Amino acid sequence: MTYVVTEPCITVKDHACVDVCPVDCFYEGKDQILIHPDECIDCGACEPECPVTAIFAADAVPEKWAAFTEKNAAPFKAGEALPKSQKRADWEAEKEREGTPANQYYKDFPKQG
Repeated sequence: MTYVVTEPCITVKDHACVDVCPVDCFYEGKDQILIHPDECIDCGACEPECPVTAIFAADAVPEKWAAFTEKNAAPFKAGEALPKSQKRADWEAEKEREGTPANQYYKDFPKQG
């Protein structure tokens, strides 16, 4: 089993989950953080750290977000070379720096509300 990042992560990408992962299995997807299903060791450290309750064990993903299980796995199955997620402090530091992945993300997916 693995853990899955679901819809609430979109427009947030808090990265608190990345900081606690002992195996660095988080990667930057276009609109959310993704967990590599073959690297996740099912420790569950990330789940309580997510401030928007977006992370679930694969067998506990709410039905309304079931498609996110495949969304998390698909890039890895396809062999895409996604960048590793940065620690939270590094991600936050890059938000305002033009041309960085963090800066581009918040341009493409501005926070709502």
